[in-house]
Amino acid sequence: MRLTSKGRYAVSAMVDLNKERENGPVTLAAISERQFISLSYLEQLFRRLREAGLVSSVRGPGGGYLLARPASEVSVADVIRAVNEPVRTTMCENGVRGCHRGNRCDTHQLWEALGQHIYRFLDAVTIDHVTDKNLSLEHIQLGDVTNYLPKTQPVNVDVPVAPVS
Repeated sequence: MRLTSKGRYAVSAMVDLNKERENGPVTLAAISERQFISLSYLEQLFRRLREAGLVSSVRGPGGGYLLARPASEVSVADVIRAVNEPVRTTMCENGVRGCHRGNRCDTHQLWEALGQHIYRFLDAVTIDHVTDKNLSLEHIQLGDVTNYLPKTQPVNVDVPVAPVS
C-alpha cells in the first residue's frame, strides 16, 4: 500500500487544527512548527482543503484556518480525496495499464479489494477519532459494503448485435 506524504501531511494538519480549535483560527506557521511540515507545502494543501470545503480561512490579525465542519463529520478519506492523494494498493496506473508486463497479475483482485476495504475504513474514521486516539475497531462503524463495490454497466439485452463477417 502506498500513501505519499501529501495525504499523511494533510491528515496531520487537520488533526492539529482540530486539537487547537479552542484557541480560534490557527496559522499555517503554527501548524508547520508543530508538525514539521514546510509552510509552502501546507499552503498548497490548505488551498485544496479549502476548495473541498473542509477548512475555512479567517483574514486579518488573529486570522488563520478553522475546520469548516465538525471534526466528527470529516473523514480521513475526505481529507485524502481533497488533496487528490489516492491510496494505491496495486501497481496499475489508474487501473488501466497492467501491473505485470501489460497484463494484470494473478493477485490484482486481492490488492484491489484491499484498497476498497482501506477506503471503507478511512471513510469511517473521522478527524475526531484520530484526535481522541479512539481508533480501536470496536469504536469504528464501517459503512455499507455495497457503497464500495465497483459500479457495473447494466447490460441491455434488447439491442440486436450485427453479425460479424
